[in-house]
Amino acid sequence: MPQNRIVLVFLMICFVFMGCDSNQVFDKYKSVPNKWHKDSVITFKVNPPDSTNAYNLFVNLRNTNSYKFNNLYLIVEMVFPHGKTVKDTLEYRMAEPSGKLLGTGYTDVKENKLWYKEQVVFQESGEYTVNIQHAMRENGKVNGIVELEGITDIGFRVENILNK
Repeated sequence: MPQNRIVLVFLMICFVFMGCDSNQVFDKYKSVPNKWHKDSVITFKVNPPDSTNAYNLFVNLRNTNSYKFNNLYLIVEMVFPHGKTVKDTLEYRMAEPSGKLLGTGYTDVKENKLWYKEQVVFQESGEYTVNIQHAMRENGKVNGIVELEGITDIGFRVENILNK
């Protein structure tokens, strides 16, 4: 019995250390119900801790095997506290040429940490709004995909830059 307790305590300590992420400044996810509609905008409100340090920004994404595309197009918009807006259309590779999905995870859910911007200094104090929506289209078609399957969660992450 004491040996089981030692193993249990050891496992708990391992999980605590694995869960610590000293680089994280902001990291939130929002679930996508069933399918991600083209007009559905995922919004995050971010209050950066200071206006002097630089940060790396990421779009985090969880998808399942029902995601059937090799890439992903996103429109990411950042609204600054004083009203300035920066909008980017971004493309991310989501699968190998063989069709095997990229990302981490041992189940059919893959997690992807996608670069958005690096070395960003939040010079304005106050709340920043980040809006994310998909902009997927099928090859040869003008109209976008109305309901994108296989995306389960969208996240946004702000990280301290690692000291080298």
